[in-house]
Amino acid sequence: MAAPQGGVMGPLVGAIDQGTSSTRFLVFNASTAELLSHHQVEIQQKFPKEGWVEQDPKEILRSVYECVERTCEKLKQLNVDIANIKAVGVSNQRETTVVWDKLTGEPLYNAIVWLDLRTQSTVERLLKKIPGQNKSFFKTKTGLPLSTYFSAVKLCWLLDNVKEVREAVQEQRALFGTIDSWLIWLNTVPSAVPMGTTTSSDTILSLTGGKNGGIHCTDVTNASRTMLFNIHSLEWDTELCKFFGVPMEILPKVRSSSEIYGLMSSGALSGVPISGCLGDQSAALVGQMCFKDGQAKNTYGTGCFLLCNTGQKPALSEHGLLTTVAYKLGRDKPVYYALEGSVAIAGAVVRWLRDNLGIAKSSNEVEKLAAEVGTSYGCYFVPAFSGLYAPYWEPSARGIICGLTQFTNKNHIAFAALEAVCFQTREILDAMNKDCGIPLSQLQVDGGMTNNKILMQLQADILCIPVVKPSMPETTALGAAMAAGAAEGIGVWSLNPDDSTAVTCERFEPQINPEESEYRYTRWKKAVQKSMDWETTEPQVDGETSIFCSLPLGFFIMSSLLMLIGAKYISGNCK
Repeated sequence: MAAPQGGVMGPLVGAIDQGTSSTRFLVFNASTAELLSHHQVEIQQKFPKEGWVEQDPKEILRSVYECVERTCEKLKQLNVDIANIKAVGVSNQRETTVVWDKLTGEPLYNAIVWLDLRTQSTVERLLKKIPGQNKSFFKTKTGLPLSTYFSAVKLCWLLDNVKEVREAVQEQRALFGTIDSWLIWLNTVPSAVPMGTTTSSDTILSLTGGKNGGIHCTDVTNASRTMLFNIHSLEWDTELCKFFGVPMEILPKVRSSSEIYGLMSSGALSGVPISGCLGDQSAALVGQMCFKDGQAKNTYGTGCFLLCNTGQKPALSEHGLLTTVAYKLGRDKPVYYALEGSVAIAGAVVRWLRDNLGIAKSSNEVEKLAAEVGTSYGCYFVPAFSGLYAPYWEPSARGIICGLTQFTNKNHIAFAALEAVCFQTREILDAMNKDCGIPLSQLQVDGGMTNNKILMQLQADILCIPVVKPSMPETTALGAAMAAGAAEGIGVWSLNPDDSTAVTCERFEPQINPEESEYRYTRWKKAVQKSMDWETTEPQVDGETSIFCSLPLGFFIMSSLLMLIGAKYISGNCK
């Protein structure tokens, strides 16, 4: 990542990559797509109750500010002039829901993360309003099944359960957005507004655009993950908003994925346009240059997401996949759609092994543990911590580890965890092949987990097709940078594949025979069935389980206690 002597360089583009586990800011050379520098900050996830996953919106904002400032410092050390940064793009974790006060700039509740399960009872209540309780009732409009995954039900829960949110909505102070909206609102001012001086980061919320003219917007890819957006008309849908009880005035304006939204309003990049915005998986699709029908990529992050470009017409899945907006790279450019297979837990299972079980101190150590044995020894791990997403959409499932023997140790469990990521990918790839009709001949991959060579080889073995990893795996951030650099009024990045620099790739070929692969996959499917129907309702409000919640067990315990007291009384009298 060394810069040329004297800092002579073409235009640069920055990318904010705000994910579930961390925030990063990366700077690319617009001419070569070379990554010049970056900084990363891990984000804390909060689990206040069973099935609940939250993040602090202010912490997310601070992490963005820190990453931008530290990256700029690193560039200066490399003798790179940050004045060459012509635009910034935003890529973000999708569906994660924030509601804030537009007068104070303060969040009204923690961000409810896409993985969160608290809304299961909300989903069940909403289902009763749908003819035949059909989860796919709104799929023709939204491309999505009714699920805890999407923003509308999270927003529904906030309106039902958080007094501050209800009052702010009633008083017309509330704004809703996914993480992209929250960041852009706080970090931009309209491009026509003159820029002032920057100050310290101690009071970020009062210094950024926000209440002083921040832009409240989102792009089509993020809007398409809310269940409030009509993916055909590309507008918020009145009928959907009415069904979920969401007032339309709190929703952000929907814009394309590549246009100038506003200017950075503080810090080292004050005055630089924010001109690209894509949900993380759409950004990775763009970063992998999947611009043609049938081109697909699989991203391994906290979750695992396989997207296949289906062109300018949305294709509805008959095998449990989602129909989503892939990108719209300009106000006057056509919209493209994708089929998506979503897996909730991928990299998160490695984090769970590290943080919850303590069997490893780092992700690299998990890879080493798995490499030492090279097999799960018949152990299968279904990491359904948040239920099962595609192709099942089964919120009642829970994680299980089965096939244990006295011989099983932490190495086998580590291997089974990595294998589980690959089996889940096989399930969604099988569904995609059925929907598309033309099986993929190879799988393009990206994301942090692709640095794990054991995982990549396992994936090739289980899919029985080659796995192809680009030498620069930061394709999510790259996609956001490409959208920003290509925007009208910026024009420093060409999206023509013929103009792009050739990308070197690492290729993993299958090394086991298809029969063994099929045997292991069949055993995995058996384990998945064992994980089903574990939970029937939302966890209790107090987050605790009482033995008296079971009426028969309660009667048994109480009667046993009475018998013991009676026996003691009788024995005392006999004496």
